Amino acid sequence: MSAPALAIENLDKSFDRPVVHGLNLTVASGEFYALLGPNGAGKTTILRMVAGLLAPDAGKIEIFGTDVLKDPVGAKRLLAWVSDEPMVYDRLTPLEYLDFVAGLWQVDPDHARDTANDLLALLGLAPHANELCGGFSKGMLQKVALAGALIHDPRLIILDEPLTGLDAGSARQVKDVLLEKVRQGVTIIMTTHILEVAERMAQRIGVIAGGRLIAEGTLAELRARVGRESTLEEIFLELVETGQADA
Repeated sequence: MSAPALAIENLDKSFDRPVVHGLNLTVASGEFYALLGPNGAGKTTILRMVAGLLAPDAGKIEIFGTDVLKDPVGAKRLLAWVSDEPMVYDRLTPLEYLDFVAGLWQVDPDHARDTANDLLALLGLAPHANELCGGFSKGMLQKVALAGALIHDPRLIILDEPLTGLDAGSARQVKDVLLEKVRQGVTIIMTTHILEVAERMAQRIGVIAGGRLIAEGTLAELRARVGRESTLEEIFLELVETGQADA
């Protein structure tokens, strides 16, 4: 039996207060998983620990069987991280930026250039491939950052609010690229406050409140849990209210 894309056991993290408490979470290979929660619930902290950008206080994280703490470089080769604030060099063009990132991952230059051109075309950036990123809108920068994250063909893609700042057309382009990746067997874990996006795209949904996973399942399973046919927004609000009251 193959290892899950992500396996988290008893994960803890505190800053001036506890942020993540005893979190256990498993995401299957090839799954589109949405991680939902109110502001301050711990979603970004969890994803940053998975991406190896933040050390946990306790617990274990494995990506396709690779321990993030014991083999951080090996784990990072398997994943891509896209934050809600795109980090792209203003003085580079999209093609130059993708060439730079591909070089960091030691991707074959010819393959990298073909992949870069394909990604820029899919994301509607081909007409801007040779323009400096410093003149781009936040939405365009977000798409460049996503292309950079995909240049080394990761098996796991972690996205923190990937549709922030995107207009409807750009959001559709990004969603189409992500769904195509899932069809190819790539695993995606995404946080979003746009619950309609999670409702339409995610195969399974986890709800975080107070640093704990309070509910998890398909939309049908979450509806069964609250006992009625409801929208994800209604389910989410009820689960969070109950979870916070029980905390």
